[in-house]
Amino acid sequence: MIGIIDYGVGNIKAFVNIYKNFDMPFKIVKNISDLENVTKLILPGVGSFDHAMTSLQHSGMKEKLDELVLEKKLPTIGICVGMQMLAKSSEEGKLSGLGWIDGVVKKFDKSKINNGPLPHMGWNTLNIEKKNKIFDNLEENPRYYFLHSYYFECNNKEDVIATATYGEEFECMINHENIYGIQCHPEKSHHNGMQLLKNFGEL
Repeated sequence: MIGIIDYGVGNIKAFVNIYKNFDMPFKIVKNISDLENVTKLILPGVGSFDHAMTSLQHSGMKEKLDELVLEKKLPTIGICVGMQMLAKSSEEGKLSGLGWIDGVVKKFDKSKINNGPLPHMGWNTLNIEKKNKIFDNLEENPRYYFLHSYYFECNNKEDVIATATYGEEFECMINHENIYGIQCHPEKSHHNGMQLLKNFGEL
């Protein structure tokens, strides 16, 4: 049972529609009791880092999620700001992150993207760095939709499974044990995004 965490920050409906399309079991998780019988977790997120962290804390689920992810090792995926929340901290805010994966969130250096626009918005090709089940049956050189001004930088480069380039190369998909982080929006990335979410549901 896939639990889609609804803490007021994220496009829940898009994930619901995708898993309905695949006829895969899911539930929307709004409180601790909703976490019962969940075997996988999706942590979506949009907006600012501190707002997302505050919203998750106010949901009352943070400590239970720590237990399910870090102790019970449920497969978990953080998407967009949900990925950034996996870090210890972010240059965007003052609050601590979840710290589920060793890393920090940094802002793009405009001088390295030739003073290009921020946020980085639009389609970008994935550079797959490591073989991973989450990449099964994707198109060659898959493209995904991005919308962000900050990116996750892993302290352990073994956790990096894919990168993309916006002026400079940045880490856009990571995996540490049972935890995945995806900077792009698979729910807006057509076939490749749907396939990636299907792969996660089948882990």
